[in-house]
Amino acid sequence: MLQNIRDNSQGIVAKIIVGLIVVTFALFGVESLVSLTSGSNAPATVNGVEISERDVLQGADLQRRQILAQMGENADPTLLDDNLIRKATLDNLIQQEILVQSAASQDMQIADQALDQMIVNTQDFKVDGVFNPDRYQAVLRNAGLTPMMYKNLLRKESLISYERSGYMLSAFVLNSEAERIMALDGQTRDIAYLTVGLQDYIKEVSLTPADLSAYYDAHKQDFMTDEQVAIEYLLINKADLLKEVTLDDAELQSQFEQLKAAFKSEEQRVVSHIMIEVSDSVDDAAALAKAQDLEMRLAAGEDFAELAKTESDDPGSAPAGGDLGVYQQGMLDGPFEQAVFALNAGEVSEPVRTAFGYHIIKLTGVSVSEAPVFEEVKDQLIAEQMDNKVEQIYVERVGQLTDLAFSSGDLQEPAAELNLNIVEAAPFSRQGGNADITANPRVIRAAFNEELIRDGLNSDPIELDSGRTMVLRIKEHIRPRQLSEEEVKPQITDILTLQKAGEALQASLESELEKLQQGAERTAINGTEWQVADAVGRGDRGQPVEIMAAAFKLPEPEQGASYSLIALQDGTRAIVAVTAVNQPDLSEVSADEKQAMRNILSQRAGQFDYQSMIEARKDAAEVERL
Repeated sequence: MLQNIRDNSQGIVAKIIVGLIVVTFALFGVESLVSLTSGSNAPATVNGVEISERDVLQGADLQRRQILAQMGENADPTLLDDNLIRKATLDNLIQQEILVQSAASQDMQIADQALDQMIVNTQDFKVDGVFNPDRYQAVLRNAGLTPMMYKNLLRKESLISYERSGYMLSAFVLNSEAERIMALDGQTRDIAYLTVGLQDYIKEVSLTPADLSAYYDAHKQDFMTDEQVAIEYLLINKADLLKEVTLDDAELQSQFEQLKAAFKSEEQRVVSHIMIEVSDSVDDAAALAKAQDLEMRLAAGEDFAELAKTESDDPGSAPAGGDLGVYQQGMLDGPFEQAVFALNAGEVSEPVRTAFGYHIIKLTGVSVSEAPVFEEVKDQLIAEQMDNKVEQIYVERVGQLTDLAFSSGDLQEPAAELNLNIVEAAPFSRQGGNADITANPRVIRAAFNEELIRDGLNSDPIELDSGRTMVLRIKEHIRPRQLSEEEVKPQITDILTLQKAGEALQASLESELEKLQQGAERTAINGTEWQVADAVGRGDRGQPVEIMAAAFKLPEPEQGASYSLIALQDGTRAIVAVTAVNQPDLSEVSADEKQAMRNILSQRAGQFDYQSMIEARKDAAEVERL
């Protein structure tokens, strides 16, 4: 089922719909859909135009499919919060309607003929390169759309896109602005920096019991244990049930007879081709003329594979001498297949026209599939029989476990009835445990279910994967506990030691910085020497990132150097100096490079303008949620 969801959520139709009803996941994110929230508000009106319930339902359904596809093979639909998906979908539909109305207010329109042309040229609706009405209808059905609904969505998407393009194309940047940005981008700086660690200052830190107590009293909320549960569980593992399966030779023979009865001998053809593409630069007549010339060269004795390597426009098969592999009847479409199955082994076709151009086809071999032989398929039949039988036992045991767990007050009866061991797991928090079972999100969610904790019930069956199902019971619920000062004393000691050492280091370097700013010479501190780097650019990766960021924030020095004091992520401190700022020579920059920079900056300005327009339209819109 999940594969179907993925398949139906990846095409151009899904992309267009998602382009219209995609939720701003920068604001929400997939993770936020996993939490429990209150209901959503729907439908709504925007400046008097109604957003229908159908629009909300359709958008939420597709959004759900997209999220499950992104979550991968082991996606758990129960993790998604339908209320939040619905609310977020409605929010985005409101923004979409605002943008459609904005485009309409600019007298932007799209002719039906233009929409029809877009549809006809959509690759997802084509078969063998040609628009196919049946394919079109099937793709829309999979997305839950009618042609009229899709055309309406396409119209809205295009209107929004046109207005966005208008802002992007109308924005401009002056030459002077582009040159200023290029000058900043090409600028280099001569820098020096000195980093000083905490080690020497940690040795000087002295803490009293009063210091520890004061910190503990002020931060008690930080010293709580996590809420935990200890569970016991029963697990049915399909792999463990294999020992209960016995092979039935008579059934094996029956399987083979069914396989033989279903066998249909099929002819397989090994095909090669040389393709001459019809494109904007090569019209139909020119492509046909070249194909006919190649046909004559082949007739004169030239090697097919060598010609394919040098003359074919198919990048996939040309390096292999035009080899396309093995085909059976029905695997190809239209004229190409007709030509393939009209040839005898070794024969070469006349030029054949398809949507891609002209093909010269060679049938390099023909074979007929043989009926299966028992010994050749025996292992496959055994595996199928074992899989089927173990699956039957597994389904039956899971059903029994479900019934017994529901009717029992503990796990003793189900364990005895099904000959299972009750397994105890070490306590774990809502972040999960270290074991495979207790790290499973479904197990964690069930283990912290308030009803199971409060009433001491057995859980519903939890499917861990396609071959394992379990039932759990809360053995112990360990509520958060305030840790005593004595328990956290080592932790507080470490925190305060680093804090006080950092304060001492900061004070020491602030004093040193003041001397440097007054003109003192740069000298080593605590045995650490200054590092010097000349002519470093903004993208230079040879120096620490934090040092580079500080250096390019400093002003150009009027005399001597500009200084700043920064704290690094590891707790050390650094004094950064800029001794010179070197400006690039823009006379060496070509006109094309300058124009490219103007284009980039213009596009960026257009994006800012368009985003500002969106915010203004949203602020001015009269939105009513019903």
